[in-house]
Amino acid sequence: MRSRSFVPTLLTLLVVALGAAGLLIRPAVGAPPDTVDYVLLVGVPGLRWEDVSPETTPTLWRMAGRGSIGSLSVRSAHEPTCPTDGWLTLGAGNYAGWSGDRGKSGCPTSDPVVERPDRIGANLPDQRATVLYNSDHQPWGAVPGALPESVRCTVAVGPGAAVAAARPFGRVDRYEPALPADPRELLASCVLSVLDLGSIGSEDPAVRAAAARRADTALARVLAARPDKSLVLVAGVSDTGEASRLHVAVADGPGWEGGWLTSPSTARDGYLQLIDLAPTALTALGRPLPERLFRGQAATMVPDRPADLSAAISRPADADEEAGAQRRVAAWFFGLLALANCVLAVAMVPLLRRARREAGPGSPPPAPRWLVTATEVLLVAAALAIPAALIADAVPWWRTGHPGPAFAAVTLVVLGLMTAAVRFARWYGRTLGPLGMVVGFTAVIVGADVLTGARLQLNGVTGYSALAGGRYAGLGTVGLGVLTAGILLSAGCLAQQVHRGWRPVVMVCVGGIGVVAVGSPYLGADPVGAVALTAGVSIAAAVSTGGWLTLGRVAWATIAGLAVTATFALIDVRRPAGERGGLGRFLDALGDGTGGMTIHRSGAASLAALTGSPLTALALVGAAVIWLALLQPWGGLKRLFGIYPAVRAGMVGIPVAALIAGVLGGSALNVAGAAAAVTVPLAALSALRVLGHAADRTAVVGDPEDDAGPVGRPLAAGSV
Repeated sequence: MRSRSFVPTLLTLLVVALGAAGLLIRPAVGAPPDTVDYVLLVGVPGLRWEDVSPETTPTLWRMAGRGSIGSLSVRSAHEPTCPTDGWLTLGAGNYAGWSGDRGKSGCPTSDPVVERPDRIGANLPDQRATVLYNSDHQPWGAVPGALPESVRCTVAVGPGAAVAAARPFGRVDRYEPALPADPRELLASCVLSVLDLGSIGSEDPAVRAAAARRADTALARVLAARPDKSLVLVAGVSDTGEASRLHVAVADGPGWEGGWLTSPSTARDGYLQLIDLAPTALTALGRPLPERLFRGQAATMVPDRPADLSAAISRPADADEEAGAQRRVAAWFFGLLALANCVLAVAMVPLLRRARREAGPGSPPPAPRWLVTATEVLLVAAALAIPAALIADAVPWWRTGHPGPAFAAVTLVVLGLMTAAVRFARWYGRTLGPLGMVVGFTAVIVGADVLTGARLQLNGVTGYSALAGGRYAGLGTVGLGVLTAGILLSAGCLAQQVHRGWRPVVMVCVGGIGVVAVGSPYLGADPVGAVALTAGVSIAAAVSTGGWLTLGRVAWATIAGLAVTATFALIDVRRPAGERGGLGRFLDALGDGTGGMTIHRSGAASLAALTGSPLTALALVGAAVIWLALLQPWGGLKRLFGIYPAVRAGMVGIPVAALIAGVLGGSALNVAGAAAAVTVPLAALSALRVLGHAADRTAVVGDPEDDAGPVGRPLAAGSV
């Protein structure tokens, strides 16, 4: 029996087994601390870690020393998160936004009205309208007031706290407009207290220090009056400027000593979201969470924080600085990358037309060799740009006074070294030499980052920002696109080296490793990306032996894709609600009738990504180059595909995986754009190579059933 007769079965079983194994691996999470009798949520809008010091905020400094600390992402339904939005999100445990009119800064033009019909509580007359606004006009299903509605009694001190502590119908159980001189009795009157200690709104260092000092003085009175067996959470609950920032989060109470704060919603030590504070408060009190209202998850404490408090606080402060710089630099990096790809695409057309040597007086003269060599080097550099930028994030360029030029300088140095390594390697002269080395570098670089915790992608220029609140760990959108291209083309290059009957096996084995790396919660943590990559691997394996995509091949590829999808979904949906990935949450939403809201959120995210990302331009330019140039009779790509069917298979699988990931993941063409940034320059370079040897004679040796590959080498030196 020939080996290829059992390849479809092997494809299905192996990818399913690897996907299931990857999903069963789960990172360790911190154990929830003991319950307490009281929880005090202390909010200081705008408070950042750069404001905390033993001189300016001695009380908060000591509290951070004995408690647990972390970086707080204050994402809400609006960007930026204004103070009112932040307080509302805190009380909803979900991404909420205030319904009032917004000025040029994006924040409400007036503060919420707080009425005091009696001397006990308060009332927010706009609360009902805000609840309707979040229900009808926001896709998150937030219910402002869900947190205070979950306890019998809530205390609010200050107008911001009243917004967080107001029940859905607007009532605040106990309210004081300012912190009393002795708040002991007030804080002991309810199990939950929310306190507004003022905001820090200026960027002037002296003004910020004065505001932080006032908040710290009030915090000292709160801590002196706190009830026994209580948990105090201090948080910078919102931004106070037009730019989003990371803010302070400190937990002080029984079981929260000396660690990092984390949450299943971030899966990253030292990071939690504003929406996590409400479930943290209820979990600490031993109260059940409201069903399906909270999107956040209860925070936990993990150890291994540096003993030196200054060193510990420098980490979240540095993360805030990096995240701010990343947003500014990423836009122009991808913009320049898209522009460079456009220029290379235009320059490639005349070279492709003159690359094939033809006899006769009317044939155009070949391009100068130096020009072809220079173009090949530029194409290699273009394909390595994103991996080089990822490595550049290992250098703290954001700490310089000019982060943009510093990042550019580091990236150019890394890119130059990587390009030189490819150019002067012994395999560079082979037709597939540059392609194989570049995709190998790409897969290894991104894969190594994923295996070591995706540290380069967090707040990295080619990664994801903690400010956006979408992802804090695992594989990002750009990383998924680049890794998809690297895995599938590496599989194609390796498969090209073996007998045709064994090529699907090689494609499946290499692709299966990629599926695990992408889908495992401990690694890439992207089940949607794993499903998409499975589809790409299945299609690539089906056509890797050459020929057309027949009905039988489509059937086996579809079975493999559906099997992996079902496996991922089944395992994911059986996890606890707080640990589920995208597939599990979507199936759960379908079960409770809120699947339409999930689809709406995904559609809105796709539209925003489609219209606002330079990666869309990269995807469109790549598609235009392939269709209008490389696939033309003079473009060389068809010849490349005919000679190297396994490489063709990899290139066919890439758009399949990238488009599925974009549609299901709500990222539109972003994954495809990242994949195109690697794939299209390499396809153009390889097409140039095969056109340059189009007139060479080929000596066929080995198995006559093998197509041209490692055993069928053109006679010209260095052509394969």
